[in-house]
Amino acid sequence: MYNEEDLSLLDDEDNLESPLDHMAAVDDPAAEAAKPDVEEMLQFLASTDVTQRMIAARAFCELQDSRAIPHLIQLLADACPLVRVSAAYALGRNPSDTAVLPLIHQFNQDWNGYVRKGVVWALGNCRDQRVLDPLVDALENDISAVRLWAASSLGQLSEINADVAAAAIPAVLHALQTESMAPVRSNCAWSLGQLSKVLARGDLYNQAIAAMIKALSDEDLGVQEDAKSSLLKLGDPTGLQAIEELESMGLL
Repeated sequence: MYNEEDLSLLDDEDNLESPLDHMAAVDDPAAEAAKPDVEEMLQFLASTDVTQRMIAARAFCELQDSRAIPHLIQLLADACPLVRVSAAYALGRNPSDTAVLPLIHQFNQDWNGYVRKGVVWALGNCRDQRVLDPLVDALENDISAVRLWAASSLGQLSEINADVAAAAIPAVLHALQTESMAPVRSNCAWSLGQLSKVLARGDLYNQAIAAMIKALSDEDLGVQEDAKSSLLKLGDPTGLQAIEELESMGLL
């Protein structure tokens, strides 16, 4: 699956960096030791100084503290887009039911693709069925950098329930078959695997399997690999047979 580090593969005008682009891994001991002071950052969230608000919002892209959530929700509407995007990513690190509707509202109204990308990432971490429609909208209509995150965020809806997963599949299927950007198709292949694992066997499941099998022959190797990985994890006999046949012919 493609992620933030792979956005250089997208169009330059859509390649919008986020506060997470250059962050250390969450289990990096050096990063853990260098984490900012929570109490100070909580105070900065309510600062009248835009630089302090931005520093604090970025800090909560690493820190987790429920006390920050009301402040971060307010910062989604900040006049500064750098504060808004930092607040969006911070809410993705600190997911809350109370943040879902404010995030959706900001996605629907924010002119800045940089911010919308952060919001879409955060919505994927909310694990809430209310995010389905905005994520589908993002996948179908937004710039490629936002579509990339929408594709993977939709896969995370499998953690809610099978009905929500089923409702997400048609949009992901369509994007896998029609999307022009290979990284977005790749994330769609990953998401189809995630969504299919909670489905009952039936027409929709079979459509998903067929789409992933077709993606094994995609012109992009990354799409092929994500489709193959999804099918292997599902263990579907039809998918496994297709992989075996393509490998025996040296086509995969």
